[in-house]
Amino acid sequence: MKTLLLQPGEAQFSQEALVMRTQLGSCVSLTLWHPHHHWGGMCHFMLPERHPGGQPTRERLDGKYADEALALLLAAISEAGSDPREYVTKLFGGGNMFPQFCDRHPRDIASLNVAAAWRLVRRHGLTVCAHDLGGTGHRSLIFELGSGHVWVRHSPLAPDPGVTGASDHAPD
Repeated sequence: MKTLLLQPGEAQFSQEALVMRTQLGSCVSLTLWHPHHHWGGMCHFMLPERHPGGQPTRERLDGKYADEALALLLAAISEAGSDPREYVTKLFGGGNMFPQFCDRHPRDIASLNVAAAWRLVRRHGLTVCAHDLGGTGHRSLIFELGSGHVWVRHSPLAPDPGVTGASDHAPD
């Protein structure tokens, strides 16, 4: 079976039987699969949005941004003549790759990406049937369009023995 390796910032939709693969750290992937037609798509976005608080502009859509990656998938679904609400939606990724900095930066990019994914699926009326989000470390994904199955291998980061959770700055 044909395999497609999705790189960061890419969004792909297919009407043919194939396998999509990707590797995630703080990025998030959203999969959409049509249970009757066995069509589907996946995106691998890196950042929550290009235009904070707004909709993507008429500029060329860029799959590295959550809102634009989903817009690319929804456009492909529309071109295929189907309704996005007929698709099975799953979310993956958003692993914090630098948990040792959480005390200084509580809103890391991973958590912002996860929040963006949830916000977008709600905005577009998509129902999420499965998700594996957050935590630490990276994930390997395999999405099979013939069955709609998504296999996930999550490799959390090992705790750093030198980090005690104490802050390195003086109290106020």
